[in-house]
Amino acid sequence: MLDADLTDADRALRDRVRAFGQNTIEPIINDYWERAEFPHEVIPGLRDLGIIGTFIKGYDCPGFSRQAAGIVAREMGRIDGSVNTFLGVHSNLCMGSIYMLGNEEQRQRWLPPMARLEKTGAFALTEPTHGSDSVSLETSARLEGDTWVLNGHKRWIGNGHEADVIVLYARDEADGQVKAFIVERQASGEYPAGYRPEPIVGKIGKRAILQADIVIEDLRIPTENRLENCESFAGVNRVLQATRGGASWEAVGHGMAAFEMAAKYALQREQFGAPIASYQLVQEKLATMLSDLTSMQLMCTRMAELQERDELTAPMASLIKMTTSRKALAMCREARDMMAGNGLLLENHVSRHLTDMEVVSTYEGTDSMQALIVGRDITGISAFTRKQSAR
Repeated sequence: MLDADLTDADRALRDRVRAFGQNTIEPIINDYWERAEFPHEVIPGLRDLGIIGTFIKGYDCPGFSRQAAGIVAREMGRIDGSVNTFLGVHSNLCMGSIYMLGNEEQRQRWLPPMARLEKTGAFALTEPTHGSDSVSLETSARLEGDTWVLNGHKRWIGNGHEADVIVLYARDEADGQVKAFIVERQASGEYPAGYRPEPIVGKIGKRAILQADIVIEDLRIPTENRLENCESFAGVNRVLQATRGGASWEAVGHGMAAFEMAAKYALQREQFGAPIASYQLVQEKLATMLSDLTSMQLMCTRMAELQERDELTAPMASLIKMTTSRKALAMCREARDMMAGNGLLLENHVSRHLTDMEVVSTYEGTDSMQALIVGRDITGISAFTRKQSAR
């Protein structure tokens, strides 16, 4: 009964996003997923939902509470992880970077058209050799007159091959600190010379949102495109702290979908002359799934409360992400197993949720990394790096 405590506005938001997902996204998403293409036809509907920019206040954004922003991620995850990733990258990471790290002119310049989805965004932090240790990023930036010259390599950048506005993080050669830059797609549709993105192919999950491998070679960025309030990696952490939790809410959505599909299938599928829902083994599985789902919902609701009070810590967020990812992935696997061979068919959706949860368990910090953050908080000992043996 957690949703019974929602405000009328939040319930209306939930119902609006859920209906759009069920009526517009779900009927088409399997075809796009199988072809590994993004469903651009849903963009106008996403714009009209009034959800773009989530927690950002002003600039044509809705200024949602943390609970409302979580509901958006939950309901989108309940339908499809690829569209939810598009929204998370565009609304939270890219727009959030501009909102928190840009000056007022930069916010006015980029945020309103992005809120109207006239321009789409990307967030370029991860590199081929720096994922969990993104603080060690190697992409460089050098100031030459009134232009920054960037060189490096980014990978796994959602929408990085076709976004209009890309927030790209690089290390200033002068002071060794991380700075944030805006790469803009030109009116011709081309990117500036030196920005060479290629979509990564062959993924098994979140196939309807493409990630890019980006080679950056002597990319020239005007000084007005450096986000003024990012002077070190602390700026990146500000954005990640503000957007932390989205993956956990999405995991709840995938878990909800898995439980609902499994329960419905168990009542419809007959074996040995009776619905499989009548067997003790199946009922025990469903009871365990519901227990796990409820605990995930409780954790995310509490997370939103703490975020509103600015009391959520990194270890708390890691504990929630680790728990929700593990439980939702287990639920998707259980639902797929319960549906046996039918669970392998895209038309039954659960296999898409299963492979999407493999992705959720990886991005925004793998389960292993989250466990190490929690472990450090418990013991006071950092186990992030292997200790060198004494000679």
